Amino acid sequence: MRYLSLSILCLFLGVSAQAENAQSLPRLVDLGAKKCIPCKQMVPVLAALTTEYAGRLEVVFIDVWENRAASKEYGIRLIPTQIFYDAAGKELFRHEGYWSKEAILAKFAELGVRLDKPAKPAEGSAQT
Repeated sequence: MRYLSLSILCLFLGVSAQAENAQSLPRLVDLGAKKCIPCKQMVPVLAALTTEYAGRLEVVFIDVWENRAASKEYGIRLIPTQIFYDAAGKELFRHEGYWSKEAILAKFAELGVRLDKPAKPAEGSAQT
């Protein structure tokens, strides 16, 4: 019983630490739909940001056609809409329509959110 309680405590603390870490990252929330043309254009942008800025930026996609309550919750007028949050969860900016990765990164920098550039692999190093 003692080990079970300790395991549950460790599990709880682990989940809490992960949640706290996720909350401490700046966040980009993209609200769109999987079948909307400009939303489809955002897919590679969001994928690149997710991969290249892993551990430094949280990227979230919400399909408002599948989750209609989200459009009300976020006050969406047009899709896609990108909402920029700082690490404390404060909304900083909104953009409606397609936006490139470079424009998104420039806006975060303009807003004072520092996202270090991803490290480039050393020449001659093997990629896995």
